[in-house]
Amino acid sequence: MDLDHISRYMIAAVIAHEDQRLGMRAGGFEISDLTSKAREYMDGDAGVGGSTIPQQLVRNIFLWPGRSAIRKGLEAAMATEFNYSMSDQRILELYLNYAQFGPGLYGICAASWYYFNTPPWFMSEYNANQLSGVLPRPAYIERAADGGIYLGPDADQLAIEKVDIAARFNPGSIAALGGWEGTVATVGITDSALDHAEERGEDSCSTMPDSVAERLETELGQR
Repeated sequence: MDLDHISRYMIAAVIAHEDQRLGMRAGGFEISDLTSKAREYMDGDAGVGGSTIPQQLVRNIFLWPGRSAIRKGLEAAMATEFNYSMSDQRILELYLNYAQFGPGLYGICAASWYYFNTPPWFMSEYNANQLSGVLPRPAYIERAADGGIYLGPDADQLAIEKVDIAARFNPGSIAALGGWEGTVATVGITDSALDHAEERGEDSCSTMPDSVAERLETELGQR
């Protein structure tokens, strides 16, 4: 879906949580960060993470899951190409359309309707911050029976922690960047999704996708 129709709360939340320097860097990542992570990996820290949004994007589209030196090298090269051939807004648009937000659930359009029964342009600030916390561990996230992200006692504890941390600490990070307006302005966005209300068409995700409706019908019928 078009970035024009995605809540600026959601865009700000993703920038604050995943890559605050997206609009301030010359490339797809900081060379010092990459070399530091490579050194940690060579020293045996296989769990090292912290990829930028361009790195995550190329991994989501072209590469395979898991961690390896080969994949990280390809990721770095492709992220650099993406960063120099696309605007930050286009990278964000692709990222939000390809990112995983749950088991077998991809893209902000499906995620917004699946968890919150709302189009992405109408997402609340709190829900946006919560949803950004899903990104590090999407395969372990569940939907609550009455909607929202399930945070019950038998949910994956690390996933709960990620969502809770995002909901509690994202607002401070966003405030430090100048609020949601200042945060999205770092990538050149100076309007709101509501400014594009008259342009909503097929690319605005204004109705629940059939795939989401079918998934909800199946899941709710099994409970």
